[in-house]
Amino acid sequence: MNWCFAIINNKLAEVYFKRKGTNVTFIGHCYVDAAEYKTQSEQKAIKEDITKVRLRYSKGKYNPIKH
Repeated sequence: MNWCFAIINNKLAEVYFKRKGTNVTFIGHCYVDAAEYKTQSEQKAIKEDITKVRLRYSKGKYNPIKH
């Protein structure tokens, strides 16, 4: 199982997923507060991930948002 930070429904979240080749299956997510992550490496990971991953979660499905 892999995870990354993402913006889901305009909130910061950790997203859990499985990747098999180019296919990505989302397992779940949890909303987090950026203040929980205090080190520079964690803050850098948040900034890098949220520029790449923006999702909309509705009715049990994740849909990418174009940015």
